[in-house]
Amino acid sequence: MRKNYTCIICPRSCALEAEIEDGKLLSVKGNGCRRGAEWLSSEITDPRRTISSSVSVRGGVREIVSVRLTAPVPCDMIFPIMAEIRKVSVKAPVAIGDVVIHDVLSTGSDVIATSCVLANDE
Repeated sequence: MRKNYTCIICPRSCALEAEIEDGKLLSVKGNGCRRGAEWLSSEITDPRRTISSSVSVRGGVREIVSVRLTAPVPCDMIFPIMAEIRKVSVKAPVAIGDVVIHDVLSTGSDVIATSCVLANDE
């Protein structure tokens, strides 16, 4: 079966044409670099994504802090991970890189803060 994809690895956004059989990538056309072919192979066999979101902050000058995952996770874990993120509230102060959830749902990825929130009294 032939299927078309748009590569997301770099700004070139190459139009890829893949030949797939039994869930395996047989050939790729249209990739401007080897990274496009590598991405497509992983996209077909083990699609992964990263998540950016926010969590609530208690006692801070702002009510939320932005967070992200430290590594991509399987696509089928996105909604369960988002459910875990929604449960979390952190106490100010919060610094960039603070781990909000360690190894979220045993994925090997941490949820970390991507901005700072000072405490109300600072």
